[in-house]
Amino acid sequence: MSSSATGANVSDRPISPDTTRVAWVGTGVMGQSMAGHLLAAGYALTVYNRTPSKAEGLVSRGATLAESPRAAAAAADVIFLMVGFPSDVRSTSLDPSTGALSGLAPGGVLVDMTTSDPTLAAEIAATAAAAGCAAVDAPVSGGDRGARNATLSIFAGGDAAVVARLAPLFKLMGNAVYMGGPGAGQRAKLGNQIAIASTMVGLVEGMVYAHKAGLDVAKWLEAISTGAAGSKSLDLYGKRMLERDMAAGFYVRHFVKDLGICLSECQAMGLALPGLALAHQLYVSLLAHGEGGLGTQALILAIERLNNTCLDKKPA
Repeated sequence: MSSSATGANVSDRPISPDTTRVAWVGTGVMGQSMAGHLLAAGYALTVYNRTPSKAEGLVSRGATLAESPRAAAAAADVIFLMVGFPSDVRSTSLDPSTGALSGLAPGGVLVDMTTSDPTLAAEIAATAAAAGCAAVDAPVSGGDRGARNATLSIFAGGDAAVVARLAPLFKLMGNAVYMGGPGAGQRAKLGNQIAIASTMVGLVEGMVYAHKAGLDVAKWLEAISTGAAGSKSLDLYGKRMLERDMAAGFYVRHFVKDLGICLSECQAMGLALPGLALAHQLYVSLLAHGEGGLGTQALILAIERLNNTCLDKKPA
């Protein structure tokens, strides 16, 4: 496909491997699997990662490595971001010399799948529109397993027609639900994180109680999993916590970032959510112990420390 196609042609053309070039910025735990699904479906893929070695798996399968987000965008009609923090989103999308929007041709689309600040999403959408492009905020839920299995929940915000046009790409990664205008996808994801945070606290407290009560915690998890206490968090993390598997499907440091954004939003809204604040503080305690690179299931460590116990030992 010619890169000289007009903006109107690019934005009106149906998305398919034959007509659409795709780029991906951020090939970490989640991004590598998500981008891999696009590559496997036959899309021409250009990738960028701050640490080029993290993109080697995709390059070995046929992706092209770019030297900057701008260069990646220049080779694409749709560029996805899956980076760490709002500061990373800002630099990879808006930096005038290296950012994606400075390289995206008119009619192109930037899709930010990072969990980030809703006000930043609106700023990116406005900047994209001024350049004759479109931007969608589409953060995801489902962790590393959802990314690998293409079963992610995708919360999409932006122009409804643009989101609908992106459906062939979103379907390769999971299920996308349109939530509203710019920033609505981010707000939906923040609400998701609030619900998960308190669920995780309840799950680990229940596990520590069962342990101290002398129950077989694995059997207890199995028993409650099919009742009202069953949850995705239990399914994803219960066994990992028992096996002391703290490898990150989603990093503690990123969850602290997400919950911090939630608290800032709540303060601006005059909204008191004490469960959110408690969960945030417990996860911050993991950072204080140098555990930001562990997975969110490491919350069990914080509750164990509070109670001077450990699930991999017999109860006192």
